[in-house]
Order: sequence, then C-alpha cells, then structure tokens
Amino acid sequence: ACHDTGSAVVAVPAMNADFAWLSSGTWSILGAEVSSPVLGEKVLSYNFTNEGGVFGTWRLSKNIAGLWPVQECKRQWGLSYDELTHLAAQASPFLAVIDPDDSRFLHPGNTPEKVRAFCVDTGQAVPATQGEIIRVILESLALKYRLILERLEELTGKRLEPLHIFGGGSKNRLLNQFSADATGRRVIAGPVEATALGNVLMQAITLGELGSLQDARRLVRRSFGIEEYLPVDGNAWEAAYQKFRSVLLVE
Repeated sequence: ACHDTGSAVVAVPAMNADFAWLSSGTWSILGAEVSSPVLGEKVLSYNFTNEGGVFGTWRLSKNIAGLWPVQECKRQWGLSYDELTHLAAQASPFLAVIDPDDSRFLHPGNTPEKVRAFCVDTGQAVPATQGEIIRVILESLALKYRLILERLEELTGKRLEPLHIFGGGSKNRLLNQFSADATGRRVIAGPVEATALGNVLMQAITLGELGSLQDARRLVRRSFGIEEYLPVDGNAWEAAYQKFRSVLLVE
C-alpha cells in the first residue's frame, strides 16, 4: 500500500467509514480515510497532507510528535516503559502542559530539563518528579491529538469516531485512555504490528484470498486482540484543553 503508514491504515479494524486513525509510536500521524483529496487554504494553514491510499481512497493526515520525549526520558533515567507509565499514573493530573511539537524537544538530550524549561517559560507549575514529567508529556500528547482531530473534522465536515490507534504506541494503555478522555471519543487500540499486517492483507486481496478492504478489516477484527477505551472526566479534560490552547496561543 505504497509505504508503512499506507499499509497500516489497511489493517485498521474499522466497522464504519467516518473514523479517525492514529499511528502511534516514536512519532505520531493522525488522519482520516477520505474518498478524494481535501484542498484549500485551511488545509495549507493547518499543514495537512493528502496521500494516495488503496482502492481509490486518500489519507488526509498530519504528523505530530509522538512518544519520542518519553523515550528520551527513558534513555536518560534507565527505567522501563512499565515503570515510567506506573509513575505517571500515580502523579498529580494537569500540573502543566507542553507543546510536544515545540522545536526544543526535537533533538535528543536532557528532555526532562527541556520539559521543565518549557513550563518555566510559559509561567506554569514546574513538574519535579519523574512521574510528573512523564504525565505532563502524555497528557499534552493527548491534548494535541484533540486539537488536530478537531481540525481534521473541520476539514472533512464530519464527526470522526471512533479513534483507531495502532502501532507500538497503542501498547501504552495510559496514553490510550488519555486520548479517549481528551478527545471525548471512543478509542480502539490495536493491532500493534499494523504495517506488516496491512502488507499481508493487500497481498491476500491481490491473490483473491480476500475480496475487499472491508473483508480484510473484518478479518483483523476477528483475528487480533483490540482494546476499547471510553472517555471519562470530561470537565477536567475540557479545562485542561482550554489551558493547552492558551499556552500554545491557539486562536
């Protein structure tokens, strides 16, 4: 299906047409499957792209920073992902927000201090513990997902639900729940190895073993464990989102 993300979207276990998808890993890509390219000044100003998909579909999507800051903290502290997630789950919520796409987070090295510096520069409370730093990163990622999802829905003129999350980042259950909470959407997580799976599915369709893209996705739903997350704490996340927009100077 042309490349890794194209193949991964084939393996989304979608049951409806108007869904959003999120490739979650070191970097993230959030998008929708559309029937024709979506063009115009808003698409340009929001920095979305149209990429050709399978069977005449298009992927309207945007790149977002993913778990890269978490990976950098892991490297610096020598802790496992499970340990980091546990610490974040125990930390106080909504201490501060960062823009995961801020250029200071792009390069490796001393990410915890960069998170603290961002909070100082924007006049926020400064996370002190490892758990607080990771929680700030994960909450901010989920809030960035909401911002991009809202823009995606503006461009398509549709409410997109559920949000399908695939890739290695879909194993982070805390981030999956935060994503549901922040967006107010049902989240379906999995499969993890969506790129390889989508590649195999396209070969199966070509060989006549499967009849259509819908058949392929139906097979994914039957064959792989997927997890569902429902949004909670809507008022708290709404307040956090308004703070996030204010810090990022989003009009």
